[in-house]
Amino acid sequence: MSAGGRVTVAVPSTRGVSRVRVYLPATTTVLRRLVDEGQLAGPHTAFAVTPQLRRFYAVSDADADTEELEYAALLAAARASLRLLDVDPTAARRRAVVAADVPDDSVTPMEDPHVEPGAVRVTADIRMRDVASAHLDEAGAEDDVRAATAVVLEADLGSEDSQFVVDQAEGHELAWYATQEIGPLLDLL
Repeated sequence: MSAGGRVTVAVPSTRGVSRVRVYLPATTTVLRRLVDEGQLAGPHTAFAVTPQLRRFYAVSDADADTEELEYAALLAAARASLRLLDVDPTAARRRAVVAADVPDDSVTPMEDPHVEPGAVRVTADIRMRDVASAHLDEAGAEDDVRAATAVVLEADLGSEDSQFVVDQAEGHELAWYATQEIGPLLDLL
């Protein structure tokens, strides 16, 4: 962890640069751009294990380890993917998240109390070689994701009925895909 409240989970360094794992909300349209262009130009809003996320879980689950906190960041990115789907009508109705290792100095936690714990700003481009994996809903989740996409903003504003619909979508586990599987997966959709 670098000073100044930076992100706390370092990834093994490559070429002498300290890197951190971030979870970038995406859609199948975004994944296609990543595959076709080899990168996603920054800046990005993503999620990571931040001091804010650690404090948030210290209240509800003081024993949460790094792996559990990373999973929480992944789930926050999956929720944000629903919001992206709301404005991307051409994307498959599947939540998508890109896990990438980016330079530590390109990641800044968002400290706004109205922003979800773990939210970060990433100034760096995310290149295909930075991607560790992609996470995507399977076909069986599409109806629930479609319904959740239609009401996620209402859920964000406190609607219990809408939150129930979003919870149905979030009940589906995201499948894990290696970097080399992303292109062929998209070709099958």
